[in-house]
Amino acid sequence: MYILREGKMRKIILYTAASVDNFIARDDGDVSWLHSTEYKLENKDFGYADFYNAIDTTLMGNNTYKKILSFNIPFPYIDKTNFVFSHNPQKQDAQYVQFISKDVVSFVHSLKKQEGKDIWLVGGGEINSLLLTNRLIDKIILTIVPIMLGAGVSLFKNPKYENEFDLEDSTSFRNGMVQLILKVK
Repeated sequence: MYILREGKMRKIILYTAASVDNFIARDDGDVSWLHSTEYKLENKDFGYADFYNAIDTTLMGNNTYKKILSFNIPFPYIDKTNFVFSHNPQKQDAQYVQFISKDVVSFVHSLKKQEGKDIWLVGGGEINSLLLTNRLIDKIILTIVPIMLGAGVSLFKNPKYENEFDLEDSTSFRNGMVQLILKVK
């Protein structure tokens, strides 16, 4: 039951933040450094609200999903269709989430052809690499946080190919963050 969009396919957009040394989390998955008060700016959401309203679907790896659940808040994307990629084919769907374990690349190809808004690739590093390697990411909105972690979960885990990007826009903020909007060539 896949319906082609009139004129164009949905875009997959990786919207994320990373440290200066390209990590999206510490080795143990900790992302508390992203929420440090020194990086907060009054009345600034770094384009998140506009971005969130432009998507209707999220994609994420199972570790990212588990990390979101560990925040001790209600699941934040209840108004979206949410797919979680897992290596475990026995994983049962949960409230607000469908688990995908087979042929992720074909699934995402089909998903891009369905009618709807754009798709948010929430992450993590393994699914980011898989989708980038298979040319399924259309755009990256990357906010670089002025912190060096030294080690952790890479934005892309072992990318298999060299990739080039066109810079669509960049914005620097008073708190030292820089947001890049990159179109995948």
